[in-house]
Amino acid sequence: MTGKRAKPPATVDASRRAGPSVALEWDSADALRVEQSGDYGRIEAGAGNAQVADGLLKQIAVLGSQGQRIDPVASSFALGFVDSMAPRDAAETLLLAQMAAIHQATMMLVRRLNHARSLPQQDAAERALNKLARTYAAQMDTLKRYRSKGQQVVRVERVNIESGGQAVVGNVRHGGRADGPE
Repeated sequence: MTGKRAKPPATVDASRRAGPSVALEWDSADALRVEQSGDYGRIEAGAGNAQVADGLLKQIAVLGSQGQRIDPVASSFALGFVDSMAPRDAAETLLLAQMAAIHQATMMLVRRLNHARSLPQQDAAERALNKLARTYAAQMDTLKRYRSKGQQVVRVERVNIESGGQAVVGNVRHGGRADGPE
């Protein structure tokens, strides 16, 4: 894999915005230099302030990948995931960054499991992979519940009302008494 992408088909809109990405390099003082490119608007808006956005970028920059202290491809992938999910606030932004990291670790363990040479290696990779996959599923559920603000939809398929009975159809809200205390 060279990392270079083929020219997009003519049907793809060439004016699409450039997603966020990073170039990473250690300098002579062993400090990490991070060069940003692309549109960080969604991440910055979701983060809510510059400190959260900068902190998130630093955490993602040192995410790395198997055998590498830093990996601009892995970091750009995580940023792209957070961006594509269009976070609405800081909580979503941070959760999405965790989800990107868990996904990358999951994929690394899939590769490790596929190349295991012994039963103990296979067992260890399988256990860790199972935990990560369950964590990602729980994160997806958390994101879904958070975005729905805890609202649940109940659909009633059939209602029987006997003669003299009453039914309410529509949105029912619980609240205080309308006529006040007696």
